[in-house]
Order: sequence, then structure tokens, then C-alpha cells
Amino acid sequence: MPAEPPLATEDEVRSWFQTCSNWGRWGPDDNAGTINLITPEKRQQAAGLVKSGRAVSLSFPWNTVGGPGNWNPAQHYLRTLRDAAVDYIGILFHGYATTHIDALCHIFWEGKIYNGKPAEDVTSMGARSGSVDAWSNGITTRGVLIDIPKFRGVDYVSLDRPVRGWEIEAAAEKQGVPLESGDALLVHSGRAAFYVGNPDAAPGARPQPGLHADVCPVLKKHDIALLGWDQLDARPSGYEMFENPIRAGGPVHVLAIVYMGMPLLDNACLEPLAAACAEEGRYEFLLTVNPLHIRGGTGSPVNPIAIF
Repeated sequence: MPAEPPLATEDEVRSWFQTCSNWGRWGPDDNAGTINLITPEKRQQAAGLVKSGRAVSLSFPWNTVGGPGNWNPAQHYLRTLRDAAVDYIGILFHGYATTHIDALCHIFWEGKIYNGKPAEDVTSMGARSGSVDAWSNGITTRGVLIDIPKFRGVDYVSLDRPVRGWEIEAAAEKQGVPLESGDALLVHSGRAAFYVGNPDAAPGARPQPGLHADVCPVLKKHDIALLGWDQLDARPSGYEMFENPIRAGGPVHVLAIVYMGMPLLDNACLEPLAAACAEEGRYEFLLTVNPLHIRGGTGSPVNPIAIF
């Protein structure tokens, strides 16, 4: 494994707000962000990856019981009628309980959301900019899994070694899957193994393992359309601007959503996908992510499907 490059300074990270920005790239009123990179030709290419027809869900079950690491369990009530049954389900899907996609209005930075729109565009009646209904036709593209524990030869990403941008490129090369424009990049960190090995840790509680800020220039360099992950931003981030005061979004959330206009697939269940990739002998596949059509929504619970 090559020597790790030094970490960026706080000033260097702040410079990425400009160098990684996609504001205005697809017009001043664009709300789709990097999903614009998924062209009809890209979807056709992705469809050509289907060989065996094997399908793998990337979603955790909707939890119905609260507890450590499950901040927002779904409310699930079932009622039986004379000859049928019906459900009510209520959920606050952001957080660490549910597999979901973040829309471009989900995170603010210095009073702005994606494309320089004011944070005031997000109201109690729904978002006027950057809402999830920009992706109402679904997201279908080439998915690439980067298996960091396999690359490192460990069981999971640890607290002291966040996933770096250079590692993603090195792992992609080792796995034989060059990163391409319009790809959905899925980063496996070994979430389940981490919590087995660290029983006092809980998702969402700091410190937490995850991705370092320097993955963002790599995402921009390769014109990635979507980032999915089982662990989120590494926290603490190592950069005061993201920690003081403590902010809802870490550096990857801020740089990806606000500046790059990139949807994040949070809490993806990637262990079954990593196993399937190893068994199939390939780390690329057709990926479909279909958000609910929520007008003005900040995101949506999803059940992403990888098809080999």
C-alpha cells in the first residue's frame, strides 16, 4: 500500500468550496445536480452490465423498535378489517436508522443550499429549490462498489483511519473498475463489523468512523453522480469549521450536497453487496434508486437494488 498523502489544511479544504463547485454548471435554476451526469447513453451502458440477473437490496429493514443507534424508528401500526389488513407507517428517515437519499435542500452552509439558493427556500411547506422531486424519474446508472476493508486487509474502517480520497482511486484500480462520469460510487467501510468490534459505540454518536473530506475532490475529478456509504462523515472531522459549533453535516455532506449538488445515499446496507461482488467476481453493476415522489421533500427513504 502506498504511503498516505498528508492531510489537507483547513484553508485547503475551504478552497474546495470553489474548486469542487457545480453551481451554475447546469443552469441557475437547476435542482437535479450531478444526476444530470446520468445521460440516456449512461443508462444504456449500465443496462449492459446485467449478465447473471442476480439482484441485491442495499436497504436496511425499516426498524420498528428504538434503541442505541436507532434514533428515528419507523412507527408501524397495522389494522385488520373483516377480510383485509392495512398499515400506517410514519418515519423521520434522516439519521442513522433508515436507508435514504439526501436531496440537495437537506444541508445548508453559510445560509446557502445547492446552486447558491438561499436557505430560506426551505420552508415548513416544502422546499422551493433542491427538493427530491427533481429525481422523480428515478436514478439508474452504473454502480461501483469500493470495498475498503478488503483493500486494507482488515475487518472494518477504524476510528483512527478515515477513508481517504487516494484510497478510493487505488482500490478502484486494484478492483479493475475505473471510475467514470455518471457513476454511483458506493463505499463499503464494514459498518456491521465495526459495531460488533466496538460494542460501546453507536451510530451517530461521536467519535465515528467514515470518510475524510479529501474524498470530495476525487468525486469531482471523476464526475461521480451519487455517493452511497454505510458509514458517513468521519467525526470529528479534524477541521474546526465543521466542529465549532457542531454542525448537522460533516465536510462530505457539505461539499457534496451544497457545492457539488450530489445526492448522498445514507445508511446503505453494503455487506450483502460486498459479498455478492466477491462471488460474482466483479465490482460494477446496474444500480437503481427510486425516491418517493415527494414535492418539496428533503430526501426519501429508498430501497436501492444492484443487479449483476
